[in-house]
Amino acid sequence: MQSRQLWAASIGLVAFLALAGYALDRAFVDVASQGQRERLKSFALYYAGQTDFARDGSLIPPDVPPEGRFDRPGSGLYASINLPDGAWASLSAQGPVLPEGEILPGSQERFEGPLPMTRSDGTPGEVYRYSLGLVDATRGDAAEFPYTINIMEDAGTLPRQVTVFRQALWGYLGIAAIVLLFLQALILRWSLLPLRRVEVELKRVQRGQLARMSGHHPRELEPLTESINALVESERENLERQRNTLADLAHSLKTPLAVLRTRLDSDADPETLREEVETQVRRMNDLVGYQLTRAASGGHKLFAAPIAIEPHAEHIVRGLEKIYAAKGAVCEFDIDPEARFHGEPGDLQELLGNLLENAFKWARSRVLLTVRNGECVPNRRPGLVLCVDDDGPGIPPEKVAVVLQRGVRGDERVQGHGIGLSIVQDIVRDYRGDLVVSTSPELGGARFEVTLPPGL
Repeated sequence: MQSRQLWAASIGLVAFLALAGYALDRAFVDVASQGQRERLKSFALYYAGQTDFARDGSLIPPDVPPEGRFDRPGSGLYASINLPDGAWASLSAQGPVLPEGEILPGSQERFEGPLPMTRSDGTPGEVYRYSLGLVDATRGDAAEFPYTINIMEDAGTLPRQVTVFRQALWGYLGIAAIVLLFLQALILRWSLLPLRRVEVELKRVQRGQLARMSGHHPRELEPLTESINALVESERENLERQRNTLADLAHSLKTPLAVLRTRLDSDADPETLREEVETQVRRMNDLVGYQLTRAASGGHKLFAAPIAIEPHAEHIVRGLEKIYAAKGAVCEFDIDPEARFHGEPGDLQELLGNLLENAFKWARSRVLLTVRNGECVPNRRPGLVLCVDDDGPGIPPEKVAVVLQRGVRGDERVQGHGIGLSIVQDIVRDYRGDLVVSTSPELGGARFEVTLPPGL
């Protein structure tokens, strides 16, 4: 990821510098060209101000040129004046063959080039030319006397300036690119340092050197580290639960097996032995069924899809209403359509099934199932509150802890194994929720309220 980001940022930076260099290059060429035009124009205006005409109409050039190069033959800077009856040229124009110009109307100016010329040594060359049209109206014998001043300069002057500028420009841009790429690499490495720390911690967790990810991470990475911690803890809890289940199952079966071994070694009659075997086998079957149910209901997916609650509740209630048809008990729903259970479908069925079955068992005629969204935390799925009320005799506060114990029934006269509520308690604990037993304010019997916290 660091390499991809570094390559992408580097390509973008180089492309930006290249475009910036090209734009600066074109801007300099335009400015240099405009500067050359203005410089040649200033020479033409000098000649226009210093040139005069004699009474006989002959041209009187300035005694001192605007620059010494005009007096050096082949210097690369030339001046000429086109007249209707002839022409004048500076000393620098002696030798080279310069392009011929035309006489422009008064006040007209023209900048053109590069134009072909031949140098003093016979080699071809090019020049830029600025022409300024003027009119001498001081003559007494004519209303107007047009003439044109031409200032020419070797075309090599501008390219040399451009070449020097380009060498300096691309040299400095190259140095800037190297410095910026180095700074970019440092900044990118510094910005990705938290991810590398997460990677190092994760490897230490995998090797068993750390129990969980630390909480010292940037806010953007906290959901990731919390999810990893939740996954690690869930896997450890599942492993611990499996070990405990096997240990509990082995411990639970020791007593029935010991009883059977004792009976087999005794001289009991076949009928008594048969009854004892049947009793112990039924007991072992109940123990195995309970342990398997607890193992199946333990644990849940951290990122399970949301499950609608009402369809599962209706399916369970239809079966319970048939079982308890003689009692005439019915169940009412008060379920928020937006409420969802985020977990395993089997956990939801075990949760609803055991709570509703317990309510039907003790209810006189009415059971109420209430479901609504619980606590909401930004960027997390909402919690869930699930209540099951009945109009039965209720549970005294002092007996709540006893009823929730595994294998204990609220009334020994009522059929059951006393493990339903313990399964509910295990499921709620797996989801890090709470189970509260109280008196129903609506129906007057018992209320079992399950509160599940917001998820990741």
